[in-house]
Amino acid sequence: MVSAFSLAVSTGYAADDAQQVLRAGAAASNITPPLGEAVVGGFAPFPATNVHDELHARCLVLDDGTTRIGFVICDSLGISRDVFDQAREYIDAETDFPAENILMSATHTHSATRSSSENYSGFLARRIADAVRRAIANMEPARIGWGGVDEPSEVFNRRWYVTDPDLRKNPFGGADQVRMNPPRGSATLVRPAGPIDPEISFISVQSADGRPLALLANYSLHYVGGVNKGEISADYFGIFSKRIGELLEADDESFPPFVGMLSNGTSGDINNINFRNPSKRMEKYAKMRQVAELVARRVHEACGQVEYHDWVPLGSASRDLTLRVRKPDEAMLKYFEEVMAKPEDAPKHHRYERNYAQRVRRLYEGPDEISIPLQAVRIGDLGIAAIPFEVFCEIGLEIKEKSPFGDAFTIELANDSRGYLPTPRQHELGGYETWMGTNRVQHDASDRITETILELMGELSSKRPSAVTSRDE
Repeated sequence: MVSAFSLAVSTGYAADDAQQVLRAGAAASNITPPLGEAVVGGFAPFPATNVHDELHARCLVLDDGTTRIGFVICDSLGISRDVFDQAREYIDAETDFPAENILMSATHTHSATRSSSENYSGFLARRIADAVRRAIANMEPARIGWGGVDEPSEVFNRRWYVTDPDLRKNPFGGADQVRMNPPRGSATLVRPAGPIDPEISFISVQSADGRPLALLANYSLHYVGGVNKGEISADYFGIFSKRIGELLEADDESFPPFVGMLSNGTSGDINNINFRNPSKRMEKYAKMRQVAELVARRVHEACGQVEYHDWVPLGSASRDLTLRVRKPDEAMLKYFEEVMAKPEDAPKHHRYERNYAQRVRRLYEGPDEISIPLQAVRIGDLGIAAIPFEVFCEIGLEIKEKSPFGDAFTIELANDSRGYLPTPRQHELGGYETWMGTNRVQHDASDRITETILELMGELSSKRPSAVTSRDE
C-alpha cells in the first residue's frame, strides 16, 4: 500500500488503438421504497416512517467500440440475485447492451429497507434497469482516468482480541477468541484481529472536452450510521455522491447531469469506530456528513493528478462458483432445541442465542450447495473484482497484491448478497462475522473465490495492450 497517493499512468496503447473512441454515459434513478417497508440491518427490523434523503441506483456505462461494460451502485443494505437478474432481463429485452457485463452492487447502507419484499423488489428491479437505459441514452465521446489516495483516519478493524471472557461468548454455548465491536475505550482491549485498507480508489470520466460526467469511488468502510430510527437514508454514500460533483464544479444545469457514485470495498470487518480512542458522540447525520466530506475532498485532490485517456480497452468476465452450505451437527441441533425449549425470559448464555437457533435451523433445512456469481471488470490497466459477500479486508488486499493489473480494487455485495466472507484464519478466531447463520458457506470459500477472481482477471489481462504503471511513493 502506498503512503499517500497512487496513480495509473499508461505509456500509450497500440498505434491502431489511437483511432478508437471511448464513449460513456451516466444516470441516476430514484429507488426510495414506500414508507412502511421494513428497515433492515439489525436483528429487529422496524417500519420506515420517514425519508431523510432519497435512495438511488447510480449507473455508469462505457463503450470502447468493441466491448461495453457498466456499473450500477444501489443505495441498499444488500440486493439478492433474483432482483438483479430481473433487472438484467429488462435490460436484455429493452436494449442491445450486454446485461451480463454490468456489475450491480449495493452500498450497504443500514437505513434502507428489505430489497426482497413483495412490495418493493419489482419496483427496484425496474428502476435499476431504467438507470441503465437512461445512462445508455446519455452516452457521448469521453475520456477516462483512475487512481487512488489513502485515508486511514476513517477505517478501523472492528474485530478485537479482548481479555474479558464474557465479551467473547457466542450464541452456540461457547466462547470465541475475538469480539466484534467491543466496548469503546475498554481496558479489556488487546489488539485488532486484522488489517485495514486505507485506499480510496476511483474512476473519473469526463466528456471529450473535459466536462465532468461521472466519478465512481470505492472505500472499504462498512457504513457510518447515526440516523433517526425509522428514517430512510443513503448514509455517507449518498452525501459523497452529491459532494464530489460540487467539488469537481460539475454544472448543475448541464444535461445530462454529473453522476457521483461511491461503492463499498472490502469492509466485512471494518467500521468507523476508533475503539481504542473513541470520539464524542455526534448529532444525528453529523458523522456521515463529516466522513463524506473528507472522502470527497481526498478524491477531489487526487483527481488533479490523474492522466486521462481518450480510449482504453474494456472487458468483463463472469463465472458462477458452487460452494457448500454450512450445516449444524447433531450436537448443535440438540443444543438449540434446548435453547428454544426454555422460556424466552430464562437466563441466556448469549443474548442472540434464539436468533441463531432459527438461523441454524434454516441452514439445516435448506440446500446443501449454492451457486454464487463472480465477476472481474477491466478498464485499461485497472482491474475490478465483484464479490457477492461482505468481504473481509485482507481478501481485498490479497486481490490487489496478486492482480495482474497495475491497479485493482474490489466491490462487495455485487450481483447478489450472501452474508459475510471471512478468511479461514478468521474462522479459527470466531466472532460474529464467522458464526453459522451470519456466514453461510464453507470455511475456505474466500480462498476459492480469490482464486476464481484472479483467474478471471488473468483472462482479461491476457488481451492487455503494452502498458506500464508507476506509483508515487
